[in-house]
Amino acid sequence: MSDIPIKPISGVEAPGEIGRIAKAKPEGFSETLKEALSEVNELQNRSTEEIGSALEGDLKDVHSAMLALQKADLSFQLMLQVRNKLVQAYRDVMRMQG
Repeated sequence: MSDIPIKPISGVEAPGEIGRIAKAKPEGFSETLKEALSEVNELQNRSTEEIGSALEGDLKDVHSAMLALQKADLSFQLMLQVRNKLVQAYRDVMRMQG
């Protein structure tokens, strides 16, 4: 294998939404979840705006619209998986108490 370093693509943001949550250091677990849900909501709204502008014919950059759509989809899928893990953990704890 080659030791060629991977360079970031210019103009494409890193998953800053996740980075902002990690850097914010919220007070607790519930605050972390609230911030994550807020970020997912923000990405969904941004995606909706991009799709709306595409439908109206005001779309200037197809790439940014597609990136917004993909970011919203990935963040939603991640949120869904976190929710599933939380529900499963809750069920496991409830079974231990029974």
